[in-house]
Amino acid sequence: MHLKIFRKESLSNYLGADQYFVKSLSAFDLMTLGIGAVIGTGIFILPGTVAANAAGPGVILSFLFAAIVCALAAMCYAEFSSALPVAGSAYSYGNIIFGEFIGWILGWALVLEYMLAVATVSTGWSAYFNALIASFGIHLPKAISGPFDPAHGTYFNLVAVLIVIIVSLILSRGMQSSKRVNNAMVILKILIILMFIGVGFFFIKPSNYHPFMPYKLSGVLKGATTVFFAFLGFDAVSSSAAEVKNPKKNMPIGILGTLLVAAVLYMGVSAVLVGMVKYTKLDVANPVSYALNLVHQGWLADTLAIGALIGMFTMMITTVFASSRLVYSIGRDGLLPKALSKLNKDKGETPENALVFVTIIIVIMGGFVSLDELTNLVNIGTLLAFTFVSFGIIPLRKRKDIENRGGFQVPLYPVLPIVSGLACLWMISQLSMTTFIGAGIWFVIGIIIYFSYGYHHSTIASDK
Repeated sequence: MHLKIFRKESLSNYLGADQYFVKSLSAFDLMTLGIGAVIGTGIFILPGTVAANAAGPGVILSFLFAAIVCALAAMCYAEFSSALPVAGSAYSYGNIIFGEFIGWILGWALVLEYMLAVATVSTGWSAYFNALIASFGIHLPKAISGPFDPAHGTYFNLVAVLIVIIVSLILSRGMQSSKRVNNAMVILKILIILMFIGVGFFFIKPSNYHPFMPYKLSGVLKGATTVFFAFLGFDAVSSSAAEVKNPKKNMPIGILGTLLVAAVLYMGVSAVLVGMVKYTKLDVANPVSYALNLVHQGWLADTLAIGALIGMFTMMITTVFASSRLVYSIGRDGLLPKALSKLNKDKGETPENALVFVTIIIVIMGGFVSLDELTNLVNIGTLLAFTFVSFGIIPLRKRKDIENRGGFQVPLYPVLPIVSGLACLWMISQLSMTTFIGAGIWFVIGIIIYFSYGYHHSTIASDK
């Protein structure tokens, strides 16, 4: 058993299994997927609340520092996806570099990250949508507007369920058509953000930038640990590697380009927001809308509500897409039922069974379960994957059977991969005990599933 759980998959096996995917994604498509996942409602909230509570106008530097730390992990993902252009992201990388059991643990962590993230965002989308239609005098019955909680009169969240089904229907049409929808919505979202920056620029008062770091450098660094999580999501781009044209070139551009655009947008919104309104007044639920109403630009505040809905929608598209490719990959290896790896030839080689599976799980979570106490579990799943991908660069470089000539390589090897891994471990140490307990329960369930099913059905390192 000891040797079996650490057996490693070969890259050639994965490339053979994934060859049926249609390779249609360009670097631009990858960037819109990534930006769709990274830029959500947080861009309209975090700059204000972090400025008020931690960093002051120095929140601009908080986003810069957080982006630099994220860039370390992003470079490691860029090298892996360039060298190993296969579906499954960190799960598949783990199987090739560390062996079957570590790969399963990473895959199980990502299952939690992706599905819980989409379920949480679907409930947020529902709240924004209900508020929007309420402004027109339309109100949904209370019974269908929240998770199963009969004591408070709610039984399921209809809007959260419907929006996830709509996202899945778009993705089920194949990547060729769904990427057009995603690209258009991401461009619209960016235009709305740029509109805020352009309009808000004319209402900046230089005096609002003083003092720039009222809570000193420690406040800026505390702010950076908070906004770090706003950059998470770029890793979902690596799930698409098997469907990318020229992955050695386009995967690094997609991953690193996502992070660069996100950093510029976050810092731009932060700079304008704290210039428009004194940071001490920004500890409100929606600071960007608050600032616009203060300068009598309410029409743009209403537009931002639409931008928030679009932002959450594109995040769900990217993450449901990544979830389906992850579940496909685990099914491909026999660690979950093989039926999940079936590709539908009539819909552009889409892993339809995997898509249906993740949709059902997310609908149950978003429609019926209260997720308030569980959202931090998304962070620990992501950071665990980041840690292994960062440290994994070292054994990756030592593999003689993996060729990455002409592909991206992390500079200053091995220093930057080690620094990246240590930074991720430090971020994990900052999470709450409740998060660790929840993650512990999740991983115990995963280990039971592995040894009761996956261990006996695995096809890793065997002829398929």
